[in-house]
Amino acid sequence: MAVYKPFRALRPLPEYANKVAALPYDVMSSSEAKEMAKGNPYSFLHVDKAEIDLPVDTYIYDMSVYEKAKENLLNLSKKGILIQDKEPCFYIYRQIMGGRSQTGLVGCARVDDYIDGTIKKHELTRADKEADRIRHVDICDANTGPIFLCYREKNEIADIISKWQRENSPIYDFIQGGVSQTVWVINDATVCDSLTKAFAPVEAFYIADGHHRCASAVNVAKMRREHSFDYTGKEEFNYFLSALFPAGELEIMDYNRVIADLNGYSDEEFIERVREKFRVLPFIAQGCFKPEKKHTFGMFLSGKWHVLEAKDGAFDENDPVERLDVSILQNNLISPILGINDPRTDKRIDFVGGIRGLHELEEKVNGGMRVAFSMYPTTLEDLMSIADAQKVMPPKSTWFEPKLLSGLFIHKLSE
Repeated sequence: MAVYKPFRALRPLPEYANKVAALPYDVMSSSEAKEMAKGNPYSFLHVDKAEIDLPVDTYIYDMSVYEKAKENLLNLSKKGILIQDKEPCFYIYRQIMGGRSQTGLVGCARVDDYIDGTIKKHELTRADKEADRIRHVDICDANTGPIFLCYREKNEIADIISKWQRENSPIYDFIQGGVSQTVWVINDATVCDSLTKAFAPVEAFYIADGHHRCASAVNVAKMRREHSFDYTGKEEFNYFLSALFPAGELEIMDYNRVIADLNGYSDEEFIERVREKFRVLPFIAQGCFKPEKKHTFGMFLSGKWHVLEAKDGAFDENDPVERLDVSILQNNLISPILGINDPRTDKRIDFVGGIRGLHELEEKVNGGMRVAFSMYPTTLEDLMSIADAQKVMPPKSTWFEPKLLSGLFIHKLSE
């Protein structure tokens, strides 16, 4: 039984929403964040990347960074830029990018649903990144960015959300980075209760993005449980900020690969090795080759595009991880031929999100890299199947766009 509940969001006044809202902390470097927030004292990057307000040589995991984040968050509230809703609400969050719309519901998921597997994951987390967000959440006493969750569609939920949108005006409506951002506040307790009840039969929520934030929120809750003398289970720290979307509205973009060298092979030797597990066909059309179906890849080598098709026997169709295109390419080409066994750490491989376009692959190869591969995107059904099987996706398997903005909804852990 999944639990999804309304909460009293700390959020910007409508006139400040566009100034406060910012991309999530983990899609940029500190220097990029500093440039993005330049001249904007209200940017939420002052909270999520607080090192931008400290000396340049400050270690990004130094305790002063978290204390500065807490100070900046408090200042936004003291100045009246952020206000907290008086009663628990749900928040409809719609994004439109390139003509495609996705509409989710911002609320709070339950920590125990993560612990018992109702909230399902598909990635491993790194201890250092978890520790960073644990300190950030604990010291700020808040979840400052929503975890991106999805679920298999349920008509009852969609009907309630659509009806509210039709009958009420949005509280926020602005464009940032070419993406339309619109928010409605569901402040009717009866409607909120109907939504919570409608989510109860949902068998599982799936983490689309935000594994480190999710694990960190859970660990903060565990810490506070251990140190709470009058623990009841109803405390706000038992829940974490989420944006929950029906899977059918989401789109995973391709996540492409670029390799620095051919591991000592000439072009001809390399292609001959590739033919062992792939059919290699010339691409005679103009432009870049964008795969239109699974198990098909584009390869840009020495100024030419080739089409690769995985041969029978190159993968196990019954294994949800092995049949992923990222696994097929890694297990049959990148590892055995190019010698890159750990793409998480090997400096010879780079990854290019589909939002940047396939011409970026050509530019990287023409600029000194040796070979690039265009991929067919992983699907939401792939993601959910792997999570259901309690398995882990290979690194850099999914690229979601648009990104959920931070700063529009903050979940305070103490009331």
